[in-house]
Amino acid sequence: MNTLVIAPLQPADLSDWLPLAQAYKAFYNTPTSEAEYQQAWALLLAGQGLHGLGARVQGQLVGITHYLFHGSTWAPRVCYLQDLYVSEAHRGKGTAAALIEAVAQAAREGGAQRLYWLSQTDNLRARRLYDRVAEYRGFIRYDHPMPG
Repeated sequence: MNTLVIAPLQPADLSDWLPLAQAYKAFYNTPTSEAEYQQAWALLLAGQGLHGLGARVQGQLVGITHYLFHGSTWAPRVCYLQDLYVSEAHRGKGTAAALIEAVAQAAREGGAQRLYWLSQTDNLRARRLYDRVAEYRGFIRYDHPMPG
């Protein structure tokens, strides 16, 4: 039986997490150095604001999500689901929905007044799921260039 298990990322997950993180960054065409992956992994394990969950099938990591809590002008605590990626072989099987629900549960338990995330407008496959589990409110994201 292929039971899906969602649990926090652990130090031993690095070798399974890295290819998923690399595929995520490649999908969004975001060049990332080895040092940046190592820094992200260290932050995920540090337990100081950035959180990571893994989806496992028969012990194999097949999906990941990263999230964080922050304050807002209009709410003392909100939750941002920053990254979500499921291996191609495990898409369409409820893995991404289970990861989102696990983050939603953590947000509820963490006292967040809101859970939100971003997606590219042309990420149609993911948006079909997002339209089922959340409300699209029509916002467009802008990124101001920053040095470095």
